Amino acid sequence: MTFFSLKDLNREITVLLERYNNLLFKRKESSRIELFQRTERQYLKDLPADTYELKDYKRAKVQKMGYVYFSPDKSYYSVPYRYIGKETTIHYTKSRVEVFYSHERIALHQRNLIKGSYITNTDHLSSTHRFYSEWNPEFFKKKALPHGEYVLACIEKILASQDYPEISYKRSLGIIQLHRAYGSQRLNNACKRALDTDACSYLRIKNILKNNMDRVHLLDDPTQQIQPHIPFHSNIRGASAYE
Repeated sequence: MTFFSLKDLNREITVLLERYNNLLFKRKESSRIELFQRTERQYLKDLPADTYELKDYKRAKVQKMGYVYFSPDKSYYSVPYRYIGKETTIHYTKSRVEVFYSHERIALHQRNLIKGSYITNTDHLSSTHRFYSEWNPEFFKKKALPHGEYVLACIEKILASQDYPEISYKRSLGIIQLHRAYGSQRLNNACKRALDTDACSYLRIKNILKNNMDRVHLLDDPTQQIQPHIPFHSNIRGASAYE
């Protein structure tokens, strides 16, 4: 027989295979299909529910936040917090990410292909780390708002400028916590100065507060010029009166 497509060939194989399996053995009054149904079938397990996927592997250390960094997607996956600092192996397919420690699986996640994402199982987190799972841009905006409009504007600028959320979240938290040492009003003034000079960063704002620069008005802002404490009048003598 001659075939011109794989489909035609497989169709003919199916017909012949069925005929072959129904043939009786010479020394047994049974066919292959009868022996299979009577003897072998009971030992078979169910086929996997999911289609087989090829696996790849990466090594990763569990970070202090309780996550492993998954470099192919530049994302983070949680593991139980007791493994912080441990070296693990990540087994991954196109749909799943599994984390193993000492050949034991300690975490299983659906793979998230979004760059820089944090995939969290809250059962993995300690009471300390559960707080971090609430972090998102809206969380920090709400934290910043009570301290003033310029604090909020600074936080929004930082959140928009970073590729990786973890970096912007840590910097935002650092700025907001400066109110503990300097108060909300000074922090708001410092953030205004940082915004005016387009240098909105944690170190910049901290230096402004540390050096009391938030109490000095910008010279190029005529509305914020320091006003003399003596009102102007005709009896004021200048330096020329003492020459």
